[in-house]
Amino acid sequence: MAAAFAQIGGGGVSLCLVSAGVMKILPVAAFTLAWTHSVEQVEWQEDWRVTPKGLELVQARVKGSGAGMEPPPEARLIDGWFRWQPRRAILAEVMLANSGAAGEWRLCHNGHCSALSDILGDRDGVGVTVMRACIGP
Repeated sequence: MAAAFAQIGGGGVSLCLVSAGVMKILPVAAFTLAWTHSVEQVEWQEDWRVTPKGLELVQARVKGSGAGMEPPPEARLIDGWFRWQPRRAILAEVMLANSGAAGEWRLCHNGHCSALSDILGDRDGVGVTVMRACIGP
C-alpha cells in the first residue's frame, strides 16, 4: 500500500484516502474528522492539518463524556464542546476502522461534511480507510 502513496503528480501536499483498493486524493490543507460515538451517541470532532511530514492533529472536541471518551484534564468547555489541543507527533498515516455497527466517519472541509463511503464510493462503508499526506494534483 505504501506505493499507492508515492508521488502522484506535480501538485502540492494533499490528503490521500485508501480503502479496499480505492484511492482518492483530496486537495485540502486542513480538514475535520467527525464521528458519533457508538455507545454514548455523542459527537466527536478532530481538526487535522496536512503537512509534507504527515498528518498533524491540531484540536479535538467532544460534546460529552463517558464510555471511554472522557476529555483530558486540560479540556475546556466552550459553547457546549469540551475542547483541547492534543500533544502528539505528526503521524505518517491514520487508520480508520469501521465495523458497520456504528455511524460512519465523516470528513469535513469548508463547512461541508461527507461520509467516507460517499467520498470513496463504497456502498456499505465497512472496512479500514487509511489517511495519509501525499503529493496531489
